[in-house]
Amino acid sequence: MGRIIITGLTLAAIWLLLSGYFDHPLLLVLGAASVILSVFLSHRAGMLDQEGVPGGVFPGIVPYMGWLTFEIGKANIEVARQALAITPTLSPKMFTVPIPPKSTVGQVIFANSITLTPGTVSVSLNEDHILVHALTEELADIAAIADMGARVAKTEGP
Repeated sequence: MGRIIITGLTLAAIWLLLSGYFDHPLLLVLGAASVILSVFLSHRAGMLDQEGVPGGVFPGIVPYMGWLTFEIGKANIEVARQALAITPTLSPKMFTVPIPPKSTVGQVIFANSITLTPGTVSVSLNEDHILVHALTEELADIAAIADMGARVAKTEGP
């Protein structure tokens, strides 16, 4: 029941912020109806479970996103340096990294974080490791990517 209420309140807040209609009663009623219908259909489809609304990830995701933004910036500099170099030192490499997160949501966040970082792509996600492609030797830092996985695992909570 808590997930239904949180989802409804979140959708209502998003609708209000994006629409900007705070003083038109008819539009507010239609917005409320669309939120209620969306929550009902999500509940009926079984989307409001632990994986569909991962409440345990939210408290730790904000500091992780700040850290990830900084890492993306560092990787952008490395990729730009390679792109602008007269003789780039590209050395594409495929390697595997263990997956510390246990939940499906944590594993997806980890794989997406690798792919968001310029110069690296998550190629394959298995039960215990991720196959990663890196553009250069500097970007193929297994220890740094494993640290990223550990940080994602910390966001999952207990």
